[in-house]
Amino acid sequence: MKLWVLRHGEAELRANSDAERRLTAHGREQVVRSAAHLLGQPLQAIIASPYVRAQQTAALVHETLGFAEPLRTVPWLTPEADVQQVIGEIERLGLEHVLLVSHQPLVGNLVGLLQHGHLQQPAAMSTASLAELEGEWPLAGLMTLKALNAPA
Repeated sequence: MKLWVLRHGEAELRANSDAERRLTAHGREQVVRSAAHLLGQPLQAIIASPYVRAQQTAALVHETLGFAEPLRTVPWLTPEADVQQVIGEIERLGLEHVLLVSHQPLVGNLVGLLQHGHLQQPAAMSTASLAELEGEWPLAGLMTLKALNAPA
């Protein structure tokens, strides 16, 4: 299995709620640069948080890649989601090549747990950072971090 985890691009500091924060122009540029790392990859699904900045990020990746499948929006990819639940949801998907678009602290905790098997070493995921993990199953400590790319 290959799993890519993408943190949303830079977002506005203020909005009516955290969920409504939108990408900045710089954030959109960051996302397009990160999406370039996915060109030619055999993605089966792009799955995103319902928050506006994650939806905008996923839509930009979808457009950049010319991805044929519709975006999937799920409630289990929000910033404070339970990492173990997310791993269970990934496993239930039954897919081999998936891109998740979400937020800190979830993305850092998820990558760290899948790689190290514990939450003491979350991955440093700045805005629009893209982690590529590979392994037989999406289980704690059983995936290898192949790359972690952060746009300038």
